[in-house]
Amino acid sequence: MRRSFKAMAAVAAVAALALTGCSSSGGDSGGDTGSGDEPFRVVAFTSGNQTPIGAWWVKSVEAQAEELGWDLTMIQGDFDFQKMNPAVESAIGQGADAVFDGYTDYASIGSIITAANDAGIPIFAIDSGTEATDAFALNITTNQQGIVDQTLGAISDALGGLEGKNIMVIGHDPHPGIRMRSNLAADDLVAAGAELAGGEIQQVKSPASGRTEALALVADYLAANPDGLDAVWVGWDDAALGASQAVQEAGSSAFVTGVDAVAESIAAIQAGTMLATIEQPWPSINEDVIAAIVEYQNSGTMPANNFETVDTTLVTESNAADITPSDQLE
Repeated sequence: MRRSFKAMAAVAAVAALALTGCSSSGGDSGGDTGSGDEPFRVVAFTSGNQTPIGAWWVKSVEAQAEELGWDLTMIQGDFDFQKMNPAVESAIGQGADAVFDGYTDYASIGSIITAANDAGIPIFAIDSGTEATDAFALNITTNQQGIVDQTLGAISDALGGLEGKNIMVIGHDPHPGIRMRSNLAADDLVAAGAELAGGEIQQVKSPASGRTEALALVADYLAANPDGLDAVWVGWDDAALGASQAVQEAGSSAFVTGVDAVAESIAAIQAGTMLATIEQPWPSINEDVIAAIVEYQNSGTMPANNFETVDTTLVTESNAADITPSDQLE
């Protein structure tokens, strides 16, 4: 079984395939689904294998492939699309029955989508965009509006309402999920009569420095506006932890929320230094996507819909002890 393009031999000549086209609508695709004695061939890839969730996904898919008897090619991109995309295209060219995209936005994989479409191979995906696209046979992610409703609801409950409150929103535009929920949060806060601290969404430039950037954004604002901040809404946990540190160091009582439910944030919630975070049910989402691939393998049937969102869980002091941290998934 092939595991990683790091260990792949030089690409052989592209095999000619005679697969029929895939469809994003329901029904029998008529594709070559690894029938006969040949194993079902899956090319899986992720650009986010260096994140805890991405690393978990790689191990989970490899284990499932072993159990299902798939011939799996797992390509780990290390956030390097110039390296990852050609490797995936080459693997598709060598022959595949399905492609599995983990946590890689479709906007970053245009050449992969073209290669799969040209070969008539469907792409199944987990958290690979925030809207429906015909690029995928199926993409399942989390409900971004639901995340915003839950976190803003927690802030509203803690503050006794949002009207007239001064709340900072911290986002990161290059990430589609964070971009979408940050914009939704800002719009909903303004609609509820709150003021955006700084007048607009505060943008972190790089996820790698998100914690220190968020710390600086909040510290600078509180230095100029002592006691002028009621809450900080942050699009992901690592940056939320930086915001929380700035709030503590300034002696502010501002509430902080994040998204991801990593172990450090859950501990901060239990310690009372963060208000809430969001658990996204990646294991069950991954199971649903794999079930759709297996259905295609067994019958050639494509999913009825090519885009689904699932609800999340608000993590507060009341349930933090019952949540499995996203960076400790097995």
